[in-house]
Amino acid sequence: MTDHLKETEKLQKNIQEIILDYLSVGIDPQKSSIFLQSAIPEIAELTMFFSFLIPLAKVEGNPTVKDEIQSSQKTGRISQISFGFFGYPVSQVADILSVRADLVPVGEDQLPHIELTREAARTFNNLFGKVFPEPEGLVGKFPRLPGLDNQKMGKSLGNAIYLSDSEEAVKEKVQTAFTDPLRIHPTDKGHPQTCPVFQYHQAFNSQEAREVKILCEKGEIGCVACKKRLEKALNNFLGPIREKRKYFASRKKYYRQVLEEGIKKTKKEAEKTMKLVKEAMKFNF
Repeated sequence: MTDHLKETEKLQKNIQEIILDYLSVGIDPQKSSIFLQSAIPEIAELTMFFSFLIPLAKVEGNPTVKDEIQSSQKTGRISQISFGFFGYPVSQVADILSVRADLVPVGEDQLPHIELTREAARTFNNLFGKVFPEPEGLVGKFPRLPGLDNQKMGKSLGNAIYLSDSEEAVKEKVQTAFTDPLRIHPTDKGHPQTCPVFQYHQAFNSQEAREVKILCEKGEIGCVACKKRLEKALNNFLGPIREKRKYFASRKKYYRQVLEEGIKKTKKEAEKTMKLVKEAMKFNF
């Protein structure tokens, strides 16, 4: 889509925020390279190669692309879908395979994309010889969390809690979170398995989650009290992350260096990959 095409001035700030997020949750730059896809020209080159190997039907079947097409058809904006957006799954394939990754941490909703990457690697290897591994997706204990409005979580939808959120911001967001629509009164018996607030309890408040479930099912805890427990648990979880984020934010030279070194390491690996690709394709002229 072209919704945010003119907002390129926000990119630098967004990049900074993501790097701070990564560092604050403990990603070690010595073990995991942090880089910009756009700073690695080899990824763009590999994207072009894969664009001739991946069938259009596979791209159309990508969940994100499929959802956007359906949404655009309903709103009459189908003509605004750009070639770049439509083909972005191919770019993501190249992003993964440019460093010949064999394990990719993802949410459950991204598993179809990992399968697309595996198929692309398999197709290339069958045609030109073994160059790429067929990467596996690594899904965590909680493979998917809904947005606070019980819809698909999305930053543009404003239905998520961010690592940079203050205690007050967390409180405000949790207070407005969607709960069990069948509970009219606090004493009504609840259905925690269908309530997003309870899913957040399971992910971030495991010590109290079982108790909350029992109380909710018996109608012995209201949604307001349940949310207050979640607010406390989330802020306890985010407390150390906020401190680390503050620490790294005051050291701009450091996190810029992290990005520069990550780009350098990744580019070196991507160059090796493209050399292998061109040799396999007999493009070494």
